[in-house]
Amino acid sequence: MSKLLTLKPESLWKYFYELTQIPRPSKHEEIVSEYVVNFGKEHGLETIVDEVGNVIIRKPATPGMENRKGVILQAHLDMVPQKNEDTKHDFVKDPLKPYVDGDWVKAEGTTLGSDNGIGVAAAMAVLAAKDLKHGPVEALFTIDEETGMTGAFGLKPGVLHGDILLNMDSEDEGELYIGCAGGTNANATFNYTEVAAPAGIEAFKLDVKGLKGGHSGLDIPLGRGNSNKILTRLMWVAEREFGLRLASITGGSLRNAIPRESSAVVGVPSANKGAFLNYVKVLTEIVRKELSATEPDLTILVDPIATPSSWIDEKTQHNLLNAIYACPNGVIRMSNEMPGLVETSTNLAIVKSANGEIKIQCLLRSSVDSAKFDLEQMIQSVFELAGARIFFDGQYQGWKPNPESAILKAMQDVYQKKFGKVPEIRAIHAGLECGILGGAYPNWDMISFGPTIRFPHSPDEKVNISTVEKFWYFLVETLKDIPVK
Repeated sequence: MSKLLTLKPESLWKYFYELTQIPRPSKHEEIVSEYVVNFGKEHGLETIVDEVGNVIIRKPATPGMENRKGVILQAHLDMVPQKNEDTKHDFVKDPLKPYVDGDWVKAEGTTLGSDNGIGVAAAMAVLAAKDLKHGPVEALFTIDEETGMTGAFGLKPGVLHGDILLNMDSEDEGELYIGCAGGTNANATFNYTEVAAPAGIEAFKLDVKGLKGGHSGLDIPLGRGNSNKILTRLMWVAEREFGLRLASITGGSLRNAIPRESSAVVGVPSANKGAFLNYVKVLTEIVRKELSATEPDLTILVDPIATPSSWIDEKTQHNLLNAIYACPNGVIRMSNEMPGLVETSTNLAIVKSANGEIKIQCLLRSSVDSAKFDLEQMIQSVFELAGARIFFDGQYQGWKPNPESAILKAMQDVYQKKFGKVPEIRAIHAGLECGILGGAYPNWDMISFGPTIRFPHSPDEKVNISTVEKFWYFLVETLKDIPVK
């Protein structure tokens, strides 16, 4: 803690540290919202909470800057709760344990919450500062960005007065984002009958572990393993070759995180036990070789357990394994317009059996609406063929790039003057709130930017210290150069 609080700029890091001490997983933002509201009131600033729980704080222009366009500084309050299996941590109750490691800040065994805690802290530092020049500023702190963008969807037109939105939720310093992908959730459900244990069966627990996971948009082109797909690949073959039966399955926990761990309780006839165990070893080595560059710590464990009393009926098991194995996953298409950018992708995020149902959830993303719709139909066809029910929800629109943006030109000029080079202009294969917010405020001129953050949505998350300082000074200089009304 002491080392963290000596980092520059001290005000930003102070507020970031305080945020790490406040539990704030998605859907549990009550405490952090109260913290931000109290902060606004303590600084004598107009502070409101809207109908859905977003916090809005207004700060008047500094003297001589009253004629500038109003700026909205926007960040989300929630964070993704992911931890290593051997880490004891309750994200609803426990503070994080941040630490400095060279030029990076990390957290012990958990996500750090720099996504989007750094953005929140930067907005708070601007609101608290007495020595900055800026026009009228509004800070918009949204809720539940990570699991549904509830705050962005719930924001009403007319509540905010500014003209320019600076979204501080990007993760590569030196890049300005002017567009993002839209998304939708695919939700499939199988109903199964619980049946008695087959005669002569021996039970095992299968675990796929050691994967890196990561953000299902930003990290999807890195070729990382999906634990749900790997586990199903093993069981699909074992069902046919060794008579595998399935009692239960669980994998993944968040729709926007590439699943790192999956497990299943399975059984095989005693006569096939040796061949099955050998196959697990063989497939483990095959997958390790396939993913050697991206998943060096991949492992598949198989441990004998007591035989469960109930099992998933054979027909549903067969249909389930076929559907998950066939379901598209990963990058579907790259962008023609912006080389290196993923256009369309899907993440087979969650598989879970309980109480006679098996639920599967995928997150689909695309910057092209028609391509997203085509992917929806593709996934729907797979699960309908397998006899599952499927529906789509959580749809959010993308953000269409505007290369002629006035704030884009202003920020390019500021960056070049400050750092001696022109920032890169990009779109992002992730669901920034800009697309949704822009639907309620079509007049807004929008940019997304931020410091360098690596491996968000995973326990390896880290934020680069040097880039946080650059991000801060870029923000400060941008506020000085906001165009006049």
